[in-house]
Amino acid sequence: MSKEIVVVALGGNAITREYEQGLIPEQFENTRRSLEGVVHLIKSGYRVILTHGNGPQVGNALIRVEESRDLVPPLPLGIIVADLEGGMGYMIEQSLQNKLYDAGLDNNVTTVLTQIVVDPKDPSIKNPTKYVGPFFKKEQVAELESKRGWEMKEDKGRGFRRVVPSPAPQSIIEKKIISTLLENDIIVIAAGGGGIPVYQDARGWLEGVDAVIDKDHASALLGNEVGANKLIILTGVDKVAINFGSDDQKDLDRLTVDEAKKYYDEGQFPRGSMGPKILAAIHFIEGGGKEVLITSIENVIEAMEGKNGTRIVQN
Repeated sequence: MSKEIVVVALGGNAITREYEQGLIPEQFENTRRSLEGVVHLIKSGYRVILTHGNGPQVGNALIRVEESRDLVPPLPLGIIVADLEGGMGYMIEQSLQNKLYDAGLDNNVTTVLTQIVVDPKDPSIKNPTKYVGPFFKKEQVAELESKRGWEMKEDKGRGFRRVVPSPAPQSIIEKKIISTLLENDIIVIAAGGGGIPVYQDARGWLEGVDAVIDKDHASALLGNEVGANKLIILTGVDKVAINFGSDDQKDLDRLTVDEAKKYYDEGQFPRGSMGPKILAAIHFIEGGGKEVLITSIENVIEAMEGKNGTRIVQN
């Protein structure tokens, strides 16, 4: 039985799917469906960390903030991320506990609110590009920027949205706690939504940052900091491809780090889709990880058996 550590990164869209309303019963059903591969890993003896995205959920939370701004104090982005780490962690935790019960397993599961240190001088702080929250009309932009201090940009012709920084994660505050839990065979849910961005001020105190950390980059860093050998990134496609969507599309079974860098530099993996996952895979392996598997939720068990998915390995 393996005691290797594996990080499994669930996308936020694994829990709230496109064209769904995002109702809580829907989210629970999607969560249960997404955990089949996790149970398979636990049965195989792996020590498991689950991370998850929160894009659709953050969007809904920010709409609630805007709609209730005149009734209750608005919440900053860091608090919203923390709230969702708890709420979504509960949903994943309970769903996994039920799946483990059905499988005759008695593993303990816990959720860890995770603060992740970023550089307050990260280039993205001065040039935010991550869209969050609801759409606004062009005539609302000037007032939002002046009164709330937001930076607004047009989002693909659909309207104007707030943009926030997406700084690179540097270290995990709770890494020793997470390591201790793993040593005691406790399944950990951590770094939800990329974790809560914080920085250390001149006093050595931690302070929040109104930003969003990429979930896959946070997952790669967390894996490196707790000694994980494997990172599994679950997404909407079975395999990574080059020339995606064209007649020349080629699905890839295996990539070396050098090949991944080459294709990335050629523009094969766009920033808004596969690009962050490929960069996270490169960082994970260069940081000491052995293998990254990118595949879909539906085919994760096949992929773990070597029958599907794309493996990224050292050269």
